[in-house]
Amino acid sequence: MKHRFQVLSLLALAALSAGAQADTLLIERVDKPAAATPARGLTMAQVEARFGAPQEKLDPRGGQKSQWPTINRWVYPEFVVYFEKSRVIDVVAHKASPNEIGPKPPVR
Repeated sequence: MKHRFQVLSLLALAALSAGAQADTLLIERVDKPAAATPARGLTMAQVEARFGAPQEKLDPRGGQKSQWPTINRWVYPEFVVYFEKSRVIDVVAHKASPNEIGPKPPVR
């Protein structure tokens, strides 16, 4: 009986400690205005006019078949812009600090 009580106590303690974990929210990153990154649908020329020349234009990926469009990637100091053909399809922000959990750098 005593053994059963100890096991139940340990199980209850384990259940309570599992709920004590928390996620780290990146509130400061969420507060940034959306205008700080290119909007989906902009052309390459519009992105370059608004944000300047990229630090680096990575080699295009895809395009082996007509069903696989060419994806171009431009690296800026705070984000990477992904283009399908010549239109923005996504923007990924870089990590704000080395210990922030976030996207990995683009594959070169």
